[in-house]
Amino acid sequence: MSFTAGNKIIIITAPSGAGKTSITQYLLKLYPQLAFSVSAATRKARGSEVHGKDYYFLTAADFKQRIQANAFIEWEMVYEGKYYGTLKSELQRIWQNNQVPMLDIDVKGAIHVQQQFPGAAMSLFIQPPSVEELKRRLESRGTETAESLQDRVNKAAYEISFKHHFDYVIVNDDLAKACAVAAQLIDKFLEL
Repeated sequence: MSFTAGNKIIIITAPSGAGKTSITQYLLKLYPQLAFSVSAATRKARGSEVHGKDYYFLTAADFKQRIQANAFIEWEMVYEGKYYGTLKSELQRIWQNNQVPMLDIDVKGAIHVQQQFPGAAMSLFIQPPSVEELKRRLESRGTETAESLQDRVNKAAYEISFKHHFDYVIVNDDLAKACAVAAQLIDKFLEL
């Protein structure tokens, strides 16, 4: 597989609950030249999630086999026993469609992708206004146990400490404003 300097990538990362998925969906509607990079995951589908659209839902054994085959650009065990990753074939599929992949991935994975594509990737870190606000947002989803909520809050505080690794930090205290800032940055990046 060949990756060239002309193959741009947009990376959006954030702690869980900071709003990266909402911002990603906004940008994908706004820019037809962007395509969502579907991540692989070992977790079960939630609600109306669809294999191949929201995630590639893999068994842990299949995921580990793909790790051994060097099929991922990046992968992480994001939560205990839960693997997530970006398949090389997914980026290639998007580039073959003459589009720019938009990756909505975790912080460690985002750093790893940036390192592999210097000059070709633009990274946006979406920061919640505060850890307390992030906790409130996660609680309002109603999908977390007390223990998993605390795990996510602790992980978020840790991930925020890496924000200086990214090209731009957007504080999401107002979703419309955060979307507008992200769009301005993407306008500049796509003109390069």
